[in-house]
Amino acid sequence: MYAIVEIAGQQTKVESGKFIYANKLSGNEGDAVEFANVLLTDDNGTLTVGAPFVSGVKVVGKILGNVRGEKIHIFKKKRRKGYRKSRGYRSDYTKVLIESIG
Repeated sequence: MYAIVEIAGQQTKVESGKFIYANKLSGNEGDAVEFANVLLTDDNGTLTVGAPFVSGVKVVGKILGNVRGEKIHIFKKKRRKGYRKSRGYRSDYTKVLIESIG
């Protein structure tokens, strides 16, 4: 069984017993988190599509900690002008273990 869930404005496919990395969520390590915005569920080939959300279904997970993603490099240059600018950042993510869908 899997579900498509909206988490912080992004749609994510989740399966029970697997990990996901979501944009940083408020909460501490070990806290339970619920996602009520379920867009689609699949239970052994039976699709349920919400309009816009599936009613009565929620996804429960557990926060395992906060991690940082790969460094993203932004480099801007204008040729023959001596203009060079370099920036970079690392996004913050929350590692979540999906415990149940239903």
